[in-house]
Amino acid sequence: MATPEIDDKTRTELEAAAFRTLVQHLRERTDVQNIDLMNLAGFCRNCLSKWYRAEAEAKGIPLSDPEAREIIYGMPYKEWQAKYQKEATAEQKAKFAAAAPHTP
Repeated sequence: MATPEIDDKTRTELEAAAFRTLVQHLRERTDVQNIDLMNLAGFCRNCLSKWYRAEAEAKGIPLSDPEAREIIYGMPYKEWQAKYQKEATAEQKAKFAAAAPHTP
């Protein structure tokens, strides 16, 4: 089955809608910790906020890390941490350390 022809404007609209759905899903799944996302997928909510900030800056829109995180988390990051973040287990930390890129 061939992929349908999609013009650039429509493609951008679809991508934006999919991104908004992903962000909403992550806001609702507060039980999923960032370290779990990093261990399984190699990215987390903080990564999304950094990518968002970088794209804003590329367009000349100043956006701080805390502002970008609030866009992704739906609340200030410190508030999210206090409400939902749990201490990482030894197993989670070991997986994260093993998967982290090692630089000389």
